[in-house]
Amino acid sequence: MKLLASVSPGEVRVAAFDASGLVDYAIWRPGVPDGVGDLYRGRIVARMPALGGAFVDLGGAEGFLPERESLAPVGTMLGVRVVRAGQGGKGVRLAASGDTPGGPATLLQRGPGAIERLAALHPTAAIEIDDAGTMATLRPLLADRLMLVAHAFDDEVASEIAALAHSIIDLPHGARMAIHPTAAVTAIDLDLAAASDQRGGKTRTHDAANRAAIPALARQIRLRNLGGGIVIDLAGLSVKRRAALGPALAAALADDPVGPRFLGFSALGLAEVLRPRIHPPLHELLFTPHAHGLAALRQAATQIAATPATALALSAAPSVISALNADPVALTQFSHRAGRALVLRQEHALSSAEWRLDPA
Repeated sequence: MKLLASVSPGEVRVAAFDASGLVDYAIWRPGVPDGVGDLYRGRIVARMPALGGAFVDLGGAEGFLPERESLAPVGTMLGVRVVRAGQGGKGVRLAASGDTPGGPATLLQRGPGAIERLAALHPTAAIEIDDAGTMATLRPLLADRLMLVAHAFDDEVASEIAALAHSIIDLPHGARMAIHPTAAVTAIDLDLAAASDQRGGKTRTHDAANRAAIPALARQIRLRNLGGGIVIDLAGLSVKRRAALGPALAAALADDPVGPRFLGFSALGLAEVLRPRIHPPLHELLFTPHAHGLAALRQAATQIAATPATALALSAAPSVISALNADPVALTQFSHRAGRALVLRQEHALSSAEWRLDPA
């Protein structure tokens, strides 16, 4: 097992990789972290008995503290730590973290980034990182595990990571899996169209294909960090026969460190899984104007590294340019790496997923 950390302006992508392939994947954006693990001095501003907790001012933002964590009255100052990233327009979830010195509501300490999180999850893994500055900041904590490399991701790793952006995944025995996130649940559909062409009895073939797909399905749930309710439509089997696959599904989920739970099958035969949501799922990180802007910075940094005399301009949708300007880290890191600023040009004809690099 080894951890591979690829650093680009405004973003660190971290992959845990072993002989079987990609095991874990995480993205950390230091300019706009998800906040999990952050320690605050907070002030209770409103008690909400109907919601079972209280809103806490964090100094410019608010979080929710469940009632079981504190029964203190409005106005009380207390230490709180973020235990779940915000979602669906709601603030972060908090846990009490003891008393703090007096003063206003404010951030006291940032939580760990993706490298530190995966290093703790895989404590014996060596860490290969392709940025000397990031490596220097980690040296006090992880000195004996760090190795500086030219490129953290080779073609094999990059290919596996790129595949995580697609919603359709090929599985063993000719099966395919489609992942459909919604606001309420994530729906996963198994399709056995190709598997149905295999020789053997139809029921036996479908049972074998579903069983073979279950480990890959659990792996994709973990790699994509899917959270909350997950419903899985296994294919080609009656409700009764699907129930026989429950133990296999529960066993496949057991290795996931987040602790997902298989809840059983619904009356419709859908497998129900509840996986704690702590950090945002991958699909919420990949398809935003900010994500597209960071991808453009990564490509621009690569081009300038290959031809240092090059001066580049980024043409992108206004939403992409705004997202980059709102990131307090990304453009500064690009300038330090490239030796010059990147020219930013708004182009209204481009969608938020489109961008173009031109000579400045």
